[in-house]
Amino acid sequence: MKSKPKMSDVCDEDTNEIDDKKEARVNEIAASSIRSGLAELELKTSQVLQRLENVKTTPMTVNTSIIPYSLDNISADTTINSEKLLAVLHEGRKQPSEILKSLELLISYTESDDDSDFSLPALDDVSHLALISHSIVAYISHLDGSQLKRITARIAGDTTHWLGALFRFIDPSSSFHNDNTEATLRTVRLAIIARYPGYIETGIPAMTHPCFYISENTTPIRLQYACRQLGIPLDAIRLISTNNTFGTMDLSILQKQIQIDLAAQRMPLLIIADIGDSLYGYVDNLIRMRNICDTYNMWLHATGHGLASVVCSQGPGLMSSVVDSLILKLGSWLGLPSLPTVLLHRQQKYDASAFEFDYFLSKRLNSLALWTSLQALGRDSISNRIHVAFQTCSILFEVTSKCEGVRVVSRAPGAQSSTSFAEVINKPLDVNLLFDVVSPVVVFQFDGSVNISAAMTSENDIEGPNTTKTFEKYSNASYFDRLNCWLGQILQRDFPNFNFEVVEHATYGNCIRYCALELRLGEQPPTAQNIEQFAENLELHVDILRATVKHKAKFIDLVEKNDVLRLVNLPEWAGMGGVRFVPDGWETLLTDQAKTELNKLNMNLVEALKATDNAFSLGEGYDGLICVRFGMVTHETDVEELLDLVVSIGKNVQENSRVLDTMSEIVKKGIETAIADLRRENEEKLWQEGILRHVPVVGRMFNWWSPPPKETGVKGRSLNLTQGVVESTENIYKYHMQMSGPVNQLLPNKSPPTPIVQTSIISSSAPPLSVSPDNKKGSTITSIAVDDAVADFMDKDNSAISNNNNFDNRNA
Repeated sequence: MKSKPKMSDVCDEDTNEIDDKKEARVNEIAASSIRSGLAELELKTSQVLQRLENVKTTPMTVNTSIIPYSLDNISADTTINSEKLLAVLHEGRKQPSEILKSLELLISYTESDDDSDFSLPALDDVSHLALISHSIVAYISHLDGSQLKRITARIAGDTTHWLGALFRFIDPSSSFHNDNTEATLRTVRLAIIARYPGYIETGIPAMTHPCFYISENTTPIRLQYACRQLGIPLDAIRLISTNNTFGTMDLSILQKQIQIDLAAQRMPLLIIADIGDSLYGYVDNLIRMRNICDTYNMWLHATGHGLASVVCSQGPGLMSSVVDSLILKLGSWLGLPSLPTVLLHRQQKYDASAFEFDYFLSKRLNSLALWTSLQALGRDSISNRIHVAFQTCSILFEVTSKCEGVRVVSRAPGAQSSTSFAEVINKPLDVNLLFDVVSPVVVFQFDGSVNISAAMTSENDIEGPNTTKTFEKYSNASYFDRLNCWLGQILQRDFPNFNFEVVEHATYGNCIRYCALELRLGEQPPTAQNIEQFAENLELHVDILRATVKHKAKFIDLVEKNDVLRLVNLPEWAGMGGVRFVPDGWETLLTDQAKTELNKLNMNLVEALKATDNAFSLGEGYDGLICVRFGMVTHETDVEELLDLVVSIGKNVQENSRVLDTMSEIVKKGIETAIADLRRENEEKLWQEGILRHVPVVGRMFNWWSPPPKETGVKGRSLNLTQGVVESTENIYKYHMQMSGPVNQLLPNKSPPTPIVQTSIISSSAPPLSVSPDNKKGSTITSIAVDDAVADFMDKDNSAISNNNNFDNRNA
């Protein structure tokens, strides 16, 4: 017999059924709300992103008008600095469209006057999804706490599981950070917890002078940040010297340092391995480091672009058996925006809640962008992208190493194993071998220490005509740094998708660096066509550099032997050099006025030289004096011919300046002579015609009663530069001729009559003025009418004459 159910059971069942139905309805409503909310958010975010993608950079002025503070709300004791006053929030509300418009204007503003371009790069589907994910994180963070915890655990768990499978890390824990600095801080905490579990409760007293070890090739900034955050002295960081051959951490020195620290009652805790994280892509020996860490119970952490190659490996093997933690910078490796930096590490007892407040909500939800991006790409696409990046570096290394005059200072792929990447990825995972055959970085420079020389064949060489003079990098390191800066700027301009940068090497000086795994938003590794174009371009520009260095030694020697050229040191100039044209005797009289004249002379010289070749430009030395800068040259350039050209044009410019000075003196004297002649003629006219003719009322009646002769009156004056005389202008007005025109065409049967008045302004002892069109500017001017120059004077002297003479504002 079945027992009759109790009333309480029936009520409980009914109540449970009702609760289930309510919960089902609530869940259904919440799900529909979330779906519609996500759809609307995706639509609006997509519209905003699309508008921002189309924003172009435009030179414009920023509207700095602000609403001033209301002085009524500021106390009398408050000191207000108007220059540092910040804009206050406006009182009224703004529409979202207006706010977005102001954001677009802010993004589009640029100080450059170049052609407008798009401010933000275009987004592909995966990048678009990653950016939308950030908006969704802010949106769903307002869900109920228990539901948000469930969602966060699922997203972070899936992401951790996928990354563990991609990077051969079994059963890992993970944390997601904004940058590598935060990930390093958590790594240090994990290392402390692994060695001192009591650190969680007791803090710093549980530790006994910890020590952290890092290669001197790797920047210690992140580790220093972690020490400051944890209250650990900076002397806990040990910089270990590197091996001179391979650039990796010298492990024998590492072991000695660990023993020294143990003897000093210090506690070695952490070793950070460089797997292509340094500027030059060095890779430390992980297997030997693992043995050292096992011996001294230390935490082994790996960081660097070389870790990305684990994704491409197809054979069996585990990274978790070698390292305790590793940092993954997938946003940089895949060119996706704002993906979090991931720290994968072996599980710790307290790793979930030992360090973070509200851990799930504040940190792990940031994995949503990574969760969506990994699914959108898939394992094969991720592997292919990283594989192409390493292949690009390998090809680029081969291209640069074969270019004559270029030194590659970064680690060569397969430097120790002589094995290719394709041969290793299908074998069982050997971390040392895998990281040796890949190189994420190529660093190269123009190497001036190769056999670049110039044969000096001048007859004035004391040592003989076959003396060879070299311009080597050893004694001219700063100049070769400038050459490499020039080469880097040229490559950045011609190949923006390569993302070249100029870095400084401690030993070799300025170098050019390329990293295929430091991709910006929307970037992809260069194609085969891009690399081919780069190889041709590099060969061309390196050949120009080699020619410039080859000719520079001869250039310096010839300038030092020249009487009127002086070598100028230009610390920021990468061309062949700079010279200054200094006429004989000027160096002994370099007053301020002489320096000004010398600057004018060299400025005119540069203008004349630029008309013949754009390789010349205007420069300035340390002393503030102008000089001529020589740019890059080719092997066919004749340096001696170039310097002869500078000297010859410099002398012509000097002579032209003298001619112009003489001409200005002649014009000045001509005006004075014309004024004196006209004043004298004016006085003679007054005596000849009588004063009555010039009385305002009586003169008109007198002129009507006795008209003056037609040919009388004051003649104008013109300055004849070819003869150096001031002469009257009756020929100009009577025969309508220009003095510089062809006379035979105007008067074919006879020559023009000699002007009535001719007054010489050049003394017989003065040198003749040559106005040949071969050697100076403005040489076609043979006469200058001086009527305008003296008209004002004559108007003031006698206004009546201005109505009768020939001052008609004309120029010959």
